[in-house]
Amino acid sequence: MKTLGQNIRELRDKKDLSLREFARKLGDISPAHVSDIELGRRFPSPELLAKMAKLLEEPLEELQKYDQRAPIEDIKRMVGSNPAYGFAFRKLVEKQVSPEEILKLIEKAQRDKDKR
Repeated sequence: MKTLGQNIRELRDKKDLSLREFARKLGDISPAHVSDIELGRRFPSPELLAKMAKLLEEPLEELQKYDQRAPIEDIKRMVGSNPAYGFAFRKLVEKQVSPEEILKLIEKAQRDKDKR
Protein backbone atom coordinates (compact mmCIF):
# COMPACT_ATOMS: atom_id res chain seq x y z
CA MET A 1 0.00 0.00 0.00
CA LYS A 2 1.18 3.50 -0.78
CA THR A 3 2.17 5.80 2.03
CA LEU A 4 0.50 9.13 2.68
CA GLY A 5 3.52 10.94 1.27
CA GLN A 6 3.64 8.82 -1.86
CA ASN A 7 -0.05 9.47 -2.47
CA ILE A 8 0.37 13.22 -2.02
CA ARG A 9 3.29 13.20 -4.47
CA GLU A 10 1.30 11.27 -7.08
CA LEU A 11 -1.66 13.62 -6.78
CA ARG A 12 0.63 16.66 -6.97
CA ASP A 13 2.29 15.26 -10.09
CA LYS A 14 -1.11 14.62 -11.69
CA LYS A 15 -1.94 18.29 -11.10
CA ASP A 16 1.40 19.19 -12.71
CA LEU A 17 2.37 21.20 -9.63
CA SER A 18 6.05 21.60 -8.83
CA LEU A 19 7.15 21.16 -5.24
CA ARG A 20 7.80 24.91 -4.93
CA GLU A 21 4.47 25.86 -6.48
CA PHE A 22 2.58 23.43 -4.25
CA ALA A 23 4.32 24.76 -1.13
CA ARG A 24 3.63 28.37 -2.18
CA LYS A 25 -0.06 27.63 -2.73
CA LEU A 26 -0.28 25.91 0.66
CA GLY A 27 0.87 29.09 2.36
CA ASP A 28 3.38 29.23 5.17
CA ILE A 29 5.28 26.02 4.34
CA SER A 30 8.64 25.46 2.69
CA PRO A 31 9.26 23.17 -0.28
CA ALA A 32 11.66 21.22 1.98
CA HIS A 33 8.82 20.57 4.44
CA VAL A 34 6.58 19.31 1.63
CA SER A 35 9.43 17.12 0.38
CA ASP A 36 9.90 15.65 3.87
CA ILE A 37 6.18 14.83 3.98
CA GLU A 38 6.29 13.17 0.58
CA LEU A 39 9.35 11.15 1.60
CA GLY A 40 7.70 10.05 4.86
CA ARG A 41 10.15 11.90 7.11
CA ARG A 42 7.41 14.14 8.50
CA PHE A 43 3.66 14.05 8.70
CA PRO A 44 1.34 16.98 8.04
CA SER A 45 -0.76 18.46 10.80
CA PRO A 46 -4.51 17.87 10.41
CA GLU A 47 -4.86 21.48 9.23
CA LEU A 48 -2.11 21.14 6.63
CA LEU A 49 -3.49 17.83 5.39
CA ALA A 50 -6.89 19.51 4.92
CA LYS A 51 -5.24 22.29 2.90
CA MET A 52 -3.41 19.72 0.79
CA ALA A 53 -6.62 17.79 0.14
CA LYS A 54 -8.41 20.95 -0.98
CA LEU A 55 -5.56 22.04 -3.25
CA LEU A 56 -5.25 18.54 -4.74
CA GLU A 57 -9.04 18.35 -5.12
CA GLU A 58 -9.07 15.08 -3.19
CA PRO A 59 -11.50 14.27 -0.37
CA LEU A 60 -9.73 14.64 2.98
CA GLU A 61 -11.06 11.24 4.05
CA GLU A 62 -9.35 9.66 1.04
CA LEU A 63 -5.96 11.10 2.02
CA GLN A 64 -6.49 10.07 5.64
CA LYS A 65 -6.82 6.44 4.53
CA TYR A 66 -3.10 6.48 3.70
CA ASP A 67 -2.04 7.79 7.12
CA GLN A 68 -0.85 4.63 8.89
CA ARG A 69 0.28 6.28 12.10
CA ALA A 70 -1.08 5.11 15.41
CA PRO A 71 -3.50 7.55 17.01
CA ILE A 72 -1.43 10.33 18.55
CA GLU A 73 -3.01 9.89 21.97
CA ASP A 74 -1.82 6.27 22.12
CA ILE A 75 1.71 7.33 21.24
CA LYS A 76 1.68 10.19 23.76
CA ARG A 77 0.44 7.86 26.49
CA MET A 78 3.16 5.30 25.76
CA VAL A 79 5.96 7.86 25.48
CA GLY A 80 4.67 9.72 28.53
CA SER A 81 4.88 6.57 30.61
CA ASN A 82 8.60 6.20 29.91
CA PRO A 83 10.73 8.92 28.23
CA ALA A 84 13.08 6.24 26.90
CA TYR A 85 10.38 5.34 24.34
CA GLY A 86 10.61 8.82 22.84
CA PHE A 87 14.38 8.53 22.56
CA ALA A 88 14.09 5.06 21.03
CA PHE A 89 11.51 6.21 18.48
CA ARG A 90 13.66 9.18 17.48
CA LYS A 91 16.63 6.84 16.96
CA LEU A 92 14.55 4.49 14.81
CA VAL A 93 13.48 7.38 12.60
CA GLU A 94 16.96 8.90 12.51
CA LYS A 95 18.55 5.60 11.47
CA GLN A 96 15.70 4.86 9.02
CA VAL A 97 15.16 1.41 10.48
CA SER A 98 12.56 -0.51 8.47
CA PRO A 99 9.57 -2.20 10.11
CA GLU A 100 11.02 -5.56 9.08
CA GLU A 101 14.31 -4.76 10.83
CA ILE A 102 12.45 -3.70 13.97
CA LEU A 103 10.53 -6.99 14.04
CA LYS A 104 13.76 -8.98 13.59
CA LEU A 105 15.36 -7.04 16.46
CA ILE A 106 12.36 -7.76 18.67
CA GLU A 107 12.51 -11.47 17.84
CA LYS A 108 16.25 -11.56 18.57
CA ALA A 109 15.78 -9.72 21.87
CA GLN A 110 13.04 -12.17 22.87
CA ARG A 111 15.25 -15.19 22.01
CA ASP A 112 18.12 -13.69 24.02
CA LYS A 113 15.76 -13.03 26.93
CA ASP A 114 14.44 -16.61 26.79
CA LYS A 115 18.00 -17.98 26.95
CA ARG A 116 18.62 -16.28 30.28
